[in-house]
Amino acid sequence: MINRGLFLILFFQFSALLAQVTTNQLDSDGKKNGLWRGYYEESKRLRYEGTFLHGKEVGVFKYFDDTKAADVIATREFNEKDNSAYTIFYNQNKFKVSEGKVVNKLFEGEWIYYHFNSKAIMTKEWYKNGKLSGLRTVYFPDGKVAEETHYEDGLKHGSCKIYSDKGVVLEETVYQKGQYNGPAIFRDTNGFIASKGNFVLGKKEGVWEFYEKDKLVKKRNMSYPEGLSKRKKN
Repeated sequence: MINRGLFLILFFQFSALLAQVTTNQLDSDGKKNGLWRGYYEESKRLRYEGTFLHGKEVGVFKYFDDTKAADVIATREFNEKDNSAYTIFYNQNKFKVSEGKVVNKLFEGEWIYYHFNSKAIMTKEWYKNGKLSGLRTVYFPDGKVAEETHYEDGLKHGSCKIYSDKGVVLEETVYQKGQYNGPAIFRDTNGFIASKGNFVLGKKEGVWEFYEKDKLVKKRNMSYPEGLSKRKKN
């Protein structure tokens, strides 16, 4: 029994030693293989650890900050089927900062961002080939919507609505390739229309109407800003 116990102790010690020896190894083709650990150049603290299979990352990689605490600041879970890595970033208080999928080092699909030191979602975004594409929604800390804007190829493109924390729609506009283009309405925090009109490629065009407490007070032809400008009399 004593000999068997001694054998088991020696076996596990040898296994642990072998595991240490076999980190950061290369296969016969010179590719990373097995468990790898990277270190910060100056401090020599652990920077990351994860497993390679003949040069390709597999499973979960952990990334650490350059402090004695060695807090995890990011994780990446690799999926060999679609060459993606589900990535989560953390702050040093262990709260999530953001999370989403990376494919070929580019953001892809839905990404979620969080309010500082909170589980409350701040932003939801959609990406295609590393560029914003689709609806981007911003939230107040209480979960109410603050902004809804559509994107295409990394630029604002389509409808945009901006809200106050009371739910008032402050801005209703349309974008084309990053510029205002189309009808627009702007409101004050009480929900009264402040102005409305039309944009063409980022510039106000045609007749714009201006209001005070929801009452029309002026019209101005923005196509000829030095021309028609009429203020309504009470």
